[in-house]
Amino acid sequence: MFGQTRIFYTMSKDGLLPGVLANVHKQFKTPWINTIITGVVCAAAAAFFDINVLGDLTSVGTLAAFAIVCLAVIWLRRTRPDLKRGFTVPFYPITPILGILSCAFLITRVEVKVQVFFFYFLVGSVVAYFLYGIWNSKLGKGQVVTGHEPPPMDTPHQ
Repeated sequence: MFGQTRIFYTMSKDGLLPGVLANVHKQFKTPWINTIITGVVCAAAAAFFDINVLGDLTSVGTLAAFAIVCLAVIWLRRTRPDLKRGFTVPFYPITPILGILSCAFLITRVEVKVQVFFFYFLVGSVVAYFLYGIWNSKLGKGQVVTGHEPPPMDTPHQ
């Protein structure tokens, strides 16, 4: 849950989500709005879904993310060989290809209803990206968001 709040924070800083989600609490220095939203959504999911389905959905989402990272490694090494890389991939491109295949295999091992839900969630996410994110992304506009910018702080209550 706490990792998701940081992902929303970073996406918000890039413009992929509304800017209010990049607000940091003055005292705790955490993305407090994201923490509340994520907590409420997780509590609602825990109240209404079977724990096994939630576990499978979490696993499928994580596996899909890992597969996308493996694909991005291959894609970026081919399209942007000039980028400075802070790590090497052993046995490239075999390792990322095996990563994609193993994640895809594991995704096929969950119940079909979980796969169907994930498919619709993925389609909805792609639609949301093209309706909102692509037009608001700072990176898409050529602005590099490094994470070293000072975080936006809440305005004082008056």
